[in-house]
Amino acid sequence: MNLVGMPTRTGSSESSYQHGDEPTMNIDPRFIVHETEHWIINHRINSALPGYLMLGARSNVNALHELPDAALAQLGVLMARTQKIVETCLAPKHLYIGRYGHTPGQPIHFHFIPVFEWVETLFWQDKRYRLLETYASPSPQTLTDGAELTLYVWREFCERPDPPPAPGMSTEQTIDLLRTAFDTTTP
Repeated sequence: MNLVGMPTRTGSSESSYQHGDEPTMNIDPRFIVHETEHWIINHRINSALPGYLMLGARSNVNALHELPDAALAQLGVLMARTQKIVETCLAPKHLYIGRYGHTPGQPIHFHFIPVFEWVETLFWQDKRYRLLETYASPSPQTLTDGAELTLYVWREFCERPDPPPAPGMSTEQTIDLLRTAFDTTTP
């Protein structure tokens, strides 16, 4: 597995998925939330933030224009469905959806980052992140933005060896809840 929680493409004891002639993707099945012919949704493997999902292509491509037409057709519907399920089941204050990273050999993937009220509160309480204020112009609309909170989530919940405790459901409980929601809702 790489640092962003996407599967590696080397052999292991994890479940393997093969699509056509592309290399095998290995994701521990306990992190898989939902699968389609062209996509796998998994909880970000190294995230202590419950509900942080990754939507990764089964095809070994790193650009939208390289995906098969069927995968592209499925992408928008799957992204919208994932957003609706996360917002309905977990009720985050914000849900950031984005494509980050450019690691060679990794399939194109998208992050679904739930930002709960308690995450934003922790961000404001952490004095180290006040340094970010020196780089921004004051805005009457918001005190922070998605870039700052995304950085906070990555550093504190994904990279830190001792992440802050998450109130509420555990990651495992969250995965079970989201699996059930995908299994019981129509696309």
